[in-house]
Amino acid sequence: MHSILDNPAWHALTSGNQSLAHGSGPVRYFWNDVSPFVGLRTNSADQLITLHEEIPFDSPVAIVSPTEISWPRQWTVIETVTVSQMVCLRATKAVRKEATVVPLGLPDIPQMLALNKLTKPGPFEQNTIQFGHYEGVYDGNRLIAMAGQRMNPKPYAEISAVCTHPEFLGRGLATLLMWRQIQRIQAAGEIPFLHVRADNERAIQVYAGLGFETRKEILIYFVKKDNTA
Repeated sequence: MHSILDNPAWHALTSGNQSLAHGSGPVRYFWNDVSPFVGLRTNSADQLITLHEEIPFDSPVAIVSPTEISWPRQWTVIETVTVSQMVCLRATKAVRKEATVVPLGLPDIPQMLALNKLTKPGPFEQNTIQFGHYEGVYDGNRLIAMAGQRMNPKPYAEISAVCTHPEFLGRGLATLLMWRQIQRIQAAGEIPFLHVRADNERAIQVYAGLGFETRKEILIYFVKKDNTA
């Protein structure tokens, strides 16, 4: 069953995130103000060319692959990121922290965007919140930590946008928010997973302490149309 996670965007766009999906046949994608991730059935050269022809915007897109991709000339690779794909298969002990956690909605988007820009946990756009289940912690009127859900390749649910303002690190806020996401996902009968940069040893240790195990290292390609090709 874990093989679903070799191509999580495709399986998310054709299952749990179908309501946010565009495209047809072997090519599916989120609108670019929701997420840059696109899903191809096989990541084959002909499907990469079809994606170039069908996707209606020129902003960068992201493709997850368990192996290296040989890109056709229609695409320019901006960045290739090696990530650890981690899965939580067991219950975790309760995390008890003194913090008030609140659901995040449309009024919080400006602060969510600002916190993401500051801490850079991964792509977060104007309407990423449509994935749902975002929660955060405020210090006064300032959002200082948040976490939520992104891809939902059933029966898996990806925890994403986990970040804490640098001034508030070391207080366990990210751990608390992560634990709450794990509990919610497991209560729904799904399996939590996440992606973290393979060189982010501190985060990997935190996630391991919450019950996550590294499944494998995979690649995330950020690419842009080469309209001169």
